[in-house]
Amino acid sequence: MKYGVTLPYTDPLGAARLAQRAEEAGWDGCFMGDAIWCLDPIVALTAAAMQTSRIRLGTMVIPMPLRRPWKLASETTALDHASNGRLIVGLGAGAVWMGWQGFPDEVTDTKARAEMLDEGIDILSRLYQREPFDYDGKHFHLKLSLVDPQHYPPKPVQQPRPPLWVVGVWPRKNSMRRVLKCDGLLPAKINREGKFEEVTPADVGEMKAYIDANRTLATPFDIVVEGQTGGLDAAQTRAKLQPWQEAGVTWWIEGLWGLDEAGVLARIEQGPPRLD
Repeated sequence: MKYGVTLPYTDPLGAARLAQRAEEAGWDGCFMGDAIWCLDPIVALTAAAMQTSRIRLGTMVIPMPLRRPWKLASETTALDHASNGRLIVGLGAGAVWMGWQGFPDEVTDTKARAEMLDEGIDILSRLYQREPFDYDGKHFHLKLSLVDPQHYPPKPVQQPRPPLWVVGVWPRKNSMRRVLKCDGLLPAKINREGKFEEVTPADVGEMKAYIDANRTLATPFDIVVEGQTGGLDAAQTRAKLQPWQEAGVTWWIEGLWGLDEAGVLARIEQGPPRLD
């Protein structure tokens, strides 16, 4: 497994400091959240790219309904170039409880947001190819056949695209079919009563079996789980991580969302958890 750490909703200079320390401490990735009104993670991660050379930089997650796909393609391509191909783009339908009530023009309907996420994934994937195409979706429309390719921005460094990670809710078929179009799974689970439950390694094993049986893309695929190992000894860490690795998890993300910059820095400097 690779090991990442979440960074707080901090300013770009803070993100750059934390990412630099994380790279020095041996972590494999730094990830930032996004919200309807926050310090922009693309800008912050670009600052982090300027102070690092190895560590992957990603979003967990960008709410696709809040961004025009072509604008997000421009921003993420710029960050992919700034980081020399180290970007991971995490996408979701958005957490409306995080302040969306203050912005009544935004789409909050669950079905509509899911549709916008699907269309956004399709459009991003094609925009990254720097080829003309037309798209007539329910929510987004493009007529790139009318635009001279000399006006297109460059392709991202990573081809055919920066890895797209997406939230997949098991066992919802539409959600899991969306995962098949992407390069990574952020697993969630919902029960028969429609309530979210904690994901287990057994759930991940079932999701992986579904993906292995149905995904047709040739790009590498990641399964990403978030948790905490701070304060655990080596045996406890091994007992916690081993079942996830056996289930097929490729990234463990140390989730530190509730900590301030000092708390995140303290955990970063302890280094990533290890199975060996």
